[in-house]
Amino acid sequence: MNGLHATSSRRRWLQSLAFGSLSALTAGSGAYAAPHAWAVDGAARGASGVAESPRPRASIAITLDLEMSRNFPRRSDTHWDYEKGNLDAASRDYSTEVARRVHARGGRVHFFCVGRVLEQADVSWLQKIAEQGHPIGNHTYDHVNLLAGQLTELQYRFQRAPWLIEGQTVEQVLEENIRLTTLALQQRVNVTNSGFRTPGGFSNGLRGREDLQQLLLTLGFPWVSSLYPSHAMTEPKQQPTEAVFQNLVQAAGTAQPFRYPSGLIEIPMSPVSDIGAFRNGQWELDWFLEAIRRVMEWTIANGAVFDFLAHPSCLGVMDPEFRAIDMICDLVERAEAAAELVTLDQIANRVAVP
Repeated sequence: MNGLHATSSRRRWLQSLAFGSLSALTAGSGAYAAPHAWAVDGAARGASGVAESPRPRASIAITLDLEMSRNFPRRSDTHWDYEKGNLDAASRDYSTEVARRVHARGGRVHFFCVGRVLEQADVSWLQKIAEQGHPIGNHTYDHVNLLAGQLTELQYRFQRAPWLIEGQTVEQVLEENIRLTTLALQQRVNVTNSGFRTPGGFSNGLRGREDLQQLLLTLGFPWVSSLYPSHAMTEPKQQPTEAVFQNLVQAAGTAQPFRYPSGLIEIPMSPVSDIGAFRNGQWELDWFLEAIRRVMEWTIANGAVFDFLAHPSCLGVMDPEFRAIDMICDLVERAEAAAELVTLDQIANRVAVP
């Protein structure tokens, strides 16, 4: 295939994606306007020679939360709720291999680490990931719920051992959990944590919680990843319908970066996560791959942002051959200049200042 024909074919592919996916979006409750803050460097030149608006480039981020997950590797496994940071060997090995694969494709994985992981005897695997250039963000020390209204809602561990937080307020526990993770990353793996992700995603992000926004800003975080949009799902073990797939694409349009009035930047997580698919939906892998493919193709066609959310303790069990990771890299490579693999730091830097 010659270069001209290849370029023409790729253009038709992207145009067809944009037409189909935007039709689905505009048929819903409201259309999503493609962002331009992360456009390709340099404006295109029109027939008149005058610079036109730059063509948006899709920003594709692969993120892994380093924590153990309830119901994996066996459905009966629930003890991880009390030891989220006790990362097993399989999860560590999977994380290392994902980092290697994405690095080989010219990208970086953005990891988010639960602080208790740093208590393990061997953290050399995490040091190697950091040395390879992959950023590691803060995921709190005990995987605490930032929206907890009382101490008993913070984490299962504190329900079993309430003396650990005796005499503290919810706000004090949250601040300490975040601060300790920052220190653990610095002292154990010599890493300055890169961004903050809340344990669990919230459909409204941190809207209306100016106190939490200010806490993160005070602790040195310019951006947060806390918003996970509501979306349609199937009954457990049921194959997704066309309506479910289209709803996931529509939800992806609402999961785009923005800035809170406080100045804190929000980088939402894109649907559907591995936990949503494999724990809640009990999907087959092929169904999950189809959902990710559709959302990614819409993202590329519209120059938007895709924040792939997964957990090695879950994805490693359900996708041991790394099919999701390889597919994401393949789609970015196929799109050429229309998409790139990025970190959440890069996305935050591209959010336009209002």
